Amino acid sequence: MEQTKRVLVVEDDLHIADLICLHLRDEQFEVVHCADGDEGMRLLQQGSWDALILDLMLPGVDGLEICRRARAMARYTPIIITSARSSEVHRILGLELGADDYLAKPFSILELVARVKALLRRVDAMARNLKMDAGSLLVDGLAIDPITREASLKGTRLDLTPREFDLLYFFARQPGKVFSRMELLDAVWGYSHEGYEHTVNTHINRLRGKIEKENQPPARILTVWGRGYKFAAKE
Repeated sequence: MEQTKRVLVVEDDLHIADLICLHLRDEQFEVVHCADGDEGMRLLQQGSWDALILDLMLPGVDGLEICRRARAMARYTPIIITSARSSEVHRILGLELGADDYLAKPFSILELVARVKALLRRVDAMARNLKMDAGSLLVDGLAIDPITREASLKGTRLDLTPREFDLLYFFARQPGKVFSRMELLDAVWGYSHEGYEHTVNTHINRLRGKIEKENQPPARILTVWGRGYKFAAKE
């Protein structure tokens, strides 16, 4: 029997929160709601959540800070940000801090529920794929273990965020294949909405800073001008 998925909703607008909780419970989710950032952070640290629906404008700790702290935790919790801040800056900032999706208010509750379900299906599918293909990779001095989610370069452990690890593992499994930014968004982030491609550039630049030689052109993750990126592993 499939275990009930647990969703934490951190939203200070009680009307919106009630609607979100009502519709998620109708879909058989276990839902817990809180209305301020401090309580949301406490619940996030205490519980084992399958998803977090997070407003940005909150009393106490704000949503972006909660997102940043969530991504520093060992357990990866999928995050959907909901906020009246609809500007490109806040959307991109939320995604760069590790959010998996972003909905600007006002939004359709049914669309939010659909995105939660799609995101959780993708997380479950990735977990199954890792179990089926659990072998570690060793390419050009890079050792990548999908079970422990650890990577090292020539014996030195790399300090990667969860998204950086996913991106590196995706590239390393398919050396030489070129991926556009939209393809990477779809494969690694789980969505391919236009306007989010900038976050791919940012994550690749940060990842390069950890696996490439300083002050030298990239030798592992290469830019293919006009097409995208590819992983160039040596034989």
